[in-house]
Amino acid sequence: MITHLLILIAAVSILDVAADEKDEVLGYLDRQGFENAELAGKIWDYAELGYLETQSSALLQSKLVEAGFEVTRGVAGLPTAFMASFGEGEPVVGILAEFDALPGISQSTSPVRDILEGQPNGHACGHHLFGTGSVAAALALKHWMEVENVKGTVRLYGTPAEEGGSGKVYMVRAGLFKDVDTVLHWHPSNRNAANPATSLANKSTRFSFKGVSSHAAAAPERGRSALDAVEVMNYMINMMREHVPQETRIHYVITKGGEAPNVVPDLAEVYYYVRHPDARELLQIWDRVMTVAEAAAMGTGTQVEAETMHGNHSLLPNESLAQVMYKNLERVGGYSYSEEEQVFAQTINQSFGLEESYLGMESKVLPFEMVHGKGSTDVGDVSWVVPTTGLRTATWVPGTTAHSWQAIAAGGTSIGFKGMQVAAKTLALTAMDLFRNMELIDMAKKELLERRGKDFQYKALLGDREPPLDYRLP
Repeated sequence: MITHLLILIAAVSILDVAADEKDEVLGYLDRQGFENAELAGKIWDYAELGYLETQSSALLQSKLVEAGFEVTRGVAGLPTAFMASFGEGEPVVGILAEFDALPGISQSTSPVRDILEGQPNGHACGHHLFGTGSVAAALALKHWMEVENVKGTVRLYGTPAEEGGSGKVYMVRAGLFKDVDTVLHWHPSNRNAANPATSLANKSTRFSFKGVSSHAAAAPERGRSALDAVEVMNYMINMMREHVPQETRIHYVITKGGEAPNVVPDLAEVYYYVRHPDARELLQIWDRVMTVAEAAAMGTGTQVEAETMHGNHSLLPNESLAQVMYKNLERVGGYSYSEEEQVFAQTINQSFGLEESYLGMESKVLPFEMVHGKGSTDVGDVSWVVPTTGLRTATWVPGTTAHSWQAIAAGGTSIGFKGMQVAAKTLALTAMDLFRNMELIDMAKKELLERRGKDFQYKALLGDREPPLDYRLP
């Protein structure tokens, strides 16, 4: 059936937006380029962590209010989340905007590793560009809708705490996407691509073990080590790895393990992520992880408390929408480095230790194909309730991986800003096609229903827990 949809896309007479209208929007975004870069640079400087993005969120909101958008703040019980709308009626085209940074990775625009004292956070996933580029696209759409008297609603979703906080999940759970026809998003990367993509469903929990402290030498028999419980749990999970589906990914870190060797630790904590392409399989594996935690507590004479931190569904691809976005990315194309950017990129490239160089990919667009990602994102939950598609653009030097100092460095320079402009342009042109042609939206909705199945009912993997607004606090 999905193949039939793609044939239908090729066969149907798609009312493309007039070339001169698209040229005007591209010119508008070019004229706003410096201002967009300045805005992204401020958010890069703030480098605020999930649910703590007060300045970043307020800055984006003020930009939208100034332009005439109606902004609703603090939605879904998230102080830094917001919705900004312009226009009225259908279709309603949503655009996602992220703006949280990552902890523990210092921020600098140097092309060599530069650890700064007193600056432990950084935009190692480029969300300062993500939020700004999406807002830029929304503003360009407003400009076009006013000039051409286009009916419909563009809605920008300010979505906090993507990095482990699942901000979008709470927004989906609150029903904020129920009246949306399609959703567009993008993400910083080292390549330009608009491929339909999947990801892994993900669930995470902090396991806190409580024991009994005692002198480890004088009275060890009176102690019950919480650290023993953590180590026993980790051992059993590592044995379990042999007996889970091969697509499964399990990661953990010990976040608390005691303070002194001669004190039996009465408190220890381990933080687990479990991933799988299928949410149903993931939940079955997760039940086994919970059983292991209880067994570890029983075997060590301790008690365990489990706090689910986040849970994300996998990305549900929509090839119908992806085809439209890919067509527009091809029109926008990549970009070229200046001489100064070329020197910067070559220095960054040397830090990878790779035999092959990928420099030059920033000017190209990758071929259209299905991509099976190994990461996780809370965009996944959005994609199961409304047709969703996205793109990636070369905001980093080709060869860069996300969550790295190299991503931070390039993302804070003109290289990042150029890639952001490619994304803003592609988002805007894609939304223009959707506003002009409801057939595209109808096909995307049909594909969504087919992929998720007629019996699908959305349920957040993180359950009914309240948002962990303090999850990034020390």
